[in-house]
Amino acid sequence: MFRTFLALLFVSSTAFAHPGHSPRKQATASAKTNAEDYVEMDELDVNDLPLLLAQLDQKQTQAGADNVPEMAKAFAAFAKLKAINTRWDDRFFYVESNGIPDHRMMVGITAWQQQVPLPQKYFGDNAWQIPLHPVPAKKPQSAKGNFLRGAIALAANGIPIFNPLNNRGEDSYAIGELDEFGGHCGRADDYHYHIAPVHLEKTIGKGLPIAYALDGYPIYGYDEPDGSPVVGLDPFNGHKDKNGNYHYHATKKYPYLNGGFYGEVIERDGQVDPQPRAEPLRPSLPPMRDAKITDFKETKPGSYVLTYDVKGKKGTVSYTLAADGSANFSFTDTTGRTTNETYSAKRRGPGGDRKKGQPPPPPRDEKRPPRNDDRPTTSTTREDSSKPRNNLPQLAVTSSSVDAKGFITIDCTCDGASQSPAVEWKDAPKGTKSFAVSLWHTAPDQEKSYWVVYNIPTNVTKLAKNGKGVGKLGLNDRRRAEYDPMCSKGPGVKEYHITVFALSAEQIPKLSPDKANRTGLLEAIKGITLAEGTLDFLYERKK
Repeated sequence: MFRTFLALLFVSSTAFAHPGHSPRKQATASAKTNAEDYVEMDELDVNDLPLLLAQLDQKQTQAGADNVPEMAKAFAAFAKLKAINTRWDDRFFYVESNGIPDHRMMVGITAWQQQVPLPQKYFGDNAWQIPLHPVPAKKPQSAKGNFLRGAIALAANGIPIFNPLNNRGEDSYAIGELDEFGGHCGRADDYHYHIAPVHLEKTIGKGLPIAYALDGYPIYGYDEPDGSPVVGLDPFNGHKDKNGNYHYHATKKYPYLNGGFYGEVIERDGQVDPQPRAEPLRPSLPPMRDAKITDFKETKPGSYVLTYDVKGKKGTVSYTLAADGSANFSFTDTTGRTTNETYSAKRRGPGGDRKKGQPPPPPRDEKRPPRNDDRPTTSTTREDSSKPRNNLPQLAVTSSSVDAKGFITIDCTCDGASQSPAVEWKDAPKGTKSFAVSLWHTAPDQEKSYWVVYNIPTNVTKLAKNGKGVGKLGLNDRRRAEYDPMCSKGPGVKEYHITVFALSAEQIPKLSPDKANRTGLLEAIKGITLAEGTLDFLYERKK
């Protein structure tokens, strides 16, 4: 009985002594590795128990160290600093973090969309996972025009790395969207990099990967692990070493890090799947024109101040995080006007000390002209999105593909035949010479586009279900000139929009086929939009 108790006590203690391992896997290994320690215990004096347990724990610690995957070395320095937690099983290496690096953020950004860094819950089932045994893909995939949503790699400090191209296909670094460390925040206020974080070598040391791509292959800095120059990179910024092991490298020019995936990944909804989800605390805001971020600092634990400059005038965004997950914001614009907001994790919207009936006051630093597009405002609820988004004349937009409850028919989704919906419109103003159609959705982290049709003749006032040959097809978010059916993997009902534009030109000027995505369309029709109308509809993925 004593021998049985001791064996159970040992297995139980080792299973929980080293949190980096799977308890089940550890228990099995310790029972097998230390079987000889149970052979001659019948005559053991109970006073020897503490010493024996210490000896066995030392053996198990060494055995656990021998089983540490090679990948863990890249993350070890930040795990030791308690910036991240790591664990692994037979297939994946898991990294947990709050998404906030230990360096200064946001400073140097000149194209700012009013996001600020907020902690994320990349823990537990929402942790980052990287394949421990990467497999070369039969058809490697480029990141140019693909994987424009979500992360494509994870830095050694637990910060995700997104495609160097933003969700509009633009080089984020080249257009001033990134700070001095190559990062910025998404629409969920989630901080991430867009270029290789070579500054991490100061902490982890040279010769180790600064990141891992989500296909499981390492990303090194500008030099080889032995310090020699890098030569012979393939289109994905990678190559094999003398032992035949593939890895990527950082470069100072595009694509800056892995330019795609040499290894197998699953792509869904324009991103690598699975990967953690960032949770927005507050609505996203529109870009602030001519703003440059000049400072960002933590004034006390949990309190931050971001300072920006607009044509020589200073503005600030101050915020404090509360223990219940809410955040108190204070916006001071360049005129000196201050407004306050409280955002709750439960309500995911503004509240606080705004007076009853007063509309949300997001900061503005210039007199904005009337909007002539349908970009999302600070609210995306059905009640708000069904109202006119600007003061242009409104088209009446309907669809026989939307049922009486407002849901899109299954044939127009990935659950069905993936057919484009029927769309009909009326009330076009005098002078209309063509129409354009856009089907889009505002996700927590970005605006997504599924369908663009333009150069529709003025005598056409409807598109048939799965119709062909009317107008010109633009590009969806997959960079394909076709209808991309809704295929949301997340739970719950989602809202989508079909917007029709009445235009004063038969052919949209300065819109080349390779730029004819939703962003390019909205930019090209500025000044020629006579009217527009939006139909909102709902979709819930079938299980």
